[in-house]
Amino acid sequence: MAGINAARKVQGKDGIVLPRSQAYMGVLMDDLVAKGTDEPYRMFTSRAEHRLTLRQDTADLRLTELGYEIGLATKERYDRMLQKRDAVDKTVANLRQINAKPEEVNGYLESVGTATIQQPTRFANLALRPQVNVREMLLAIDKTEELTVPFQGMEDAAELAEILLKYEGYIEKEREMVSTQTQQEQWLIPADFNFKEVAHITLEAREKLAKIQPKNLGQAARVSGVSPADISVLMVLLKKYRPSREVV
Repeated sequence: MAGINAARKVQGKDGIVLPRSQAYMGVLMDDLVAKGTDEPYRMFTSRAEHRLTLRQDTADLRLTELGYEIGLATKERYDRMLQKRDAVDKTVANLRQINAKPEEVNGYLESVGTATIQQPTRFANLALRPQVNVREMLLAIDKTEELTVPFQGMEDAAELAEILLKYEGYIEKEREMVSTQTQQEQWLIPADFNFKEVAHITLEAREKLAKIQPKNLGQAARVSGVSPADISVLMVLLKKYRPSREVV
């Protein structure tokens, strides 16, 4: 990242900042800046609050577009990512819209130890069952070509579609968390803001914020020892200090 941003500075372009919700590198850099470290830092997946979206199988979907924009990914690689995204979206749509008939799937459902169906049921609903593997189910009933879309490098998008369907509720909650975090990061903290004079937050929060000097509320919220109540107080004070919000 240092090399990328050094090159962009020479070119007169803005620097690239990876958010915590986009890459583990973003988690690492934000931790070192916002939380500091008194001992060697090791990047554990447990340090990331958005682990469901920072999956290995979605790395290309999250980062290839940025890589292409800044000249680090080829057009071929970018097009391959777009093909994969389109294939997964269409496969999910097919599974949501098309019904499985009892006579088609009951044999497979019995074989994996889950309840059979008595009436047509959306394939997406069957995918939610822990015993069901979407790719195996579609192969068993000869529906792979009808319901899944192939893309370069993989047979089809069944596996990714299944993950999205099974964990949809959890992934949506993470997206809401990312939205809240993004809103907090839109509140810039002026460079001359004196945290030591803030009387209505804890002494620990005052000391740590004064030491780290976060640039926005999102960064301040991730400082160890700063509570949500402290952030609420800071937000109120920033409204008085500077009525308008500036977007990073």
